[in-house]
Amino acid sequence: MSAIHRRNRPPLSFWIKAGAAALLVALADLLFFGREPGGSLGVFALAWTLATVAVHPAIRRDRRALLAAGIAACFAGLQIESPNPLGWLLFMAALGVAALSCRAGPADDAWRWLQRLAYQAIVGLFGGLIDSLKLLKRRKVRSRPRRLLALLPLLTLPVVGGAVFLGLFAAANPVIADILAQLRLPRIDAGRVIFWGVILVVTWATLRPRFQRKPLALPTKTDDSLPIGVSVASVTLSLLVFNVLFALQNGLDIAFLWSGAPLPDGVTLAEYAHRGAYPLIATALLAGLFVLVALRPGTATAKAPLIRWLVVLWVLQNLFLVASSILRTVDYIEVFSLTRFRIAALLWMALVGLGLVLICWRMLRAKSASWLINANAFAALIVLAGISVVDLGAVAAAWNVRHAREVGGRGSALDLCYLNRLGPSAAVSLVELEQQSLSPELRDRVAWVRGQATDDLRRDQDDWRGWTWRAQRRLDRIAALTAGRPAAPPPTAGDRDHCDGQLKPPAVEVAPLPPPAVSAPAPLPEPSTPQTPSAPLTSTSEP
Repeated sequence: MSAIHRRNRPPLSFWIKAGAAALLVALADLLFFGREPGGSLGVFALAWTLATVAVHPAIRRDRRALLAAGIAACFAGLQIESPNPLGWLLFMAALGVAALSCRAGPADDAWRWLQRLAYQAIVGLFGGLIDSLKLLKRRKVRSRPRRLLALLPLLTLPVVGGAVFLGLFAAANPVIADILAQLRLPRIDAGRVIFWGVILVVTWATLRPRFQRKPLALPTKTDDSLPIGVSVASVTLSLLVFNVLFALQNGLDIAFLWSGAPLPDGVTLAEYAHRGAYPLIATALLAGLFVLVALRPGTATAKAPLIRWLVVLWVLQNLFLVASSILRTVDYIEVFSLTRFRIAALLWMALVGLGLVLICWRMLRAKSASWLINANAFAALIVLAGISVVDLGAVAAAWNVRHAREVGGRGSALDLCYLNRLGPSAAVSLVELEQQSLSPELRDRVAWVRGQATDDLRRDQDDWRGWTWRAQRRLDRIAALTAGRPAAPPPTAGDRDHCDGQLKPPAVEVAPLPPPAVSAPAPLPEPSTPQTPSAPLTSTSEP
């Protein structure tokens, strides 16, 4: 074979990756097409991770790539435990880092990795098309004798002759005729083909990753210039004003929120807590932005001792402000119950507080912008990983049931509508609630909502593709709670509100009114026949 042919032939590794992609497509078709995904997502994610490591020998020689692949495998296992979008997103990010790590520098920061992953997510969607065009271009430069047209004279006689003889045999032999009659071309399912294409594009992005060679880097040199209009005097005066205003707000929070002093007339504690939680977090974020812009390491403002002390005092006041926002949210939860969004809001407030501490530490220790980004990214990843492992819906359901007013708790009234929306996440808590001393009407509604959640749980577990470890543990927990207890009475039959199981009043059937009676029309009087007078009529009046 000539050197031109060898140079234009795709390497063996390309065909190995193509074979791995085909196997992943076949596995995805078996697990997902026409099925409700469950733990099968984790099985596919593990297979995808193994395929990526297998086709990239460089991953096995790079510690950072191996660590990222191990983290990806952990998040893949999490999808078997309980699939969720956040866990899948973190799995994709870890697998992308593993695929790209061999070509990245050893000291790259989170900012560069964020750019690389974004580049991989966008450009990687067209990776299959790019490789297909390259493959077609290579085939064009091959020698003419290897083209299909050169094989036509060789194939014409055997194909045409074989078809003629096969037709004659089919006419003479009914067995051959029946076999040919049963042959059908395979039906092409357009939806299935599109599904295969999507899986191929997504998996090909890590089997043949696209590497961003020159990501935008953060400035490495310290810039000691200040923004226009900012000076040491203006920053000092601003920090004095900010500290006074924050002291006023924090003083009011100490008086009304922390010490429990009576609020002014017309203002409830729930309103005071709810109105201030999120605007105060925005205030803390603006404070952090001000420190980042006006007090960068190396600037004259960051070197002034008075300004540094004022910044430390201001950050401490901001931390107290964040703590007050957390307390406001907790007070609001005690009045209006716990939800997944409110748990996420509390975690977000904690991250804001940590970010303020890191910003202040960066100024005091003259840390780089890369250090600040890496520290915040690491903290955010830890929180996101924790959220992907913990079912916030189950946490909210357990807290609401434990503190419900109907079971003697100090929380709000039970919101069965929200528990019903949580579905299987609230199944165990609803079983525990059903075993409490409840009114007959509430017990009946709880039994109906619990039946909806447990039915969904068992239905998802019936198919092995939708089976998850967490759902199985919930079923085992429910079986343990109900073991040895008399069977709960079934909910009362009837039409119910699909939100909280409230029985709807039966519809009152209104009997149709009888049609109005139609009386027969009165007979018309018969016309009288005129009589002929026997004598002439004479007037009785006198002239």
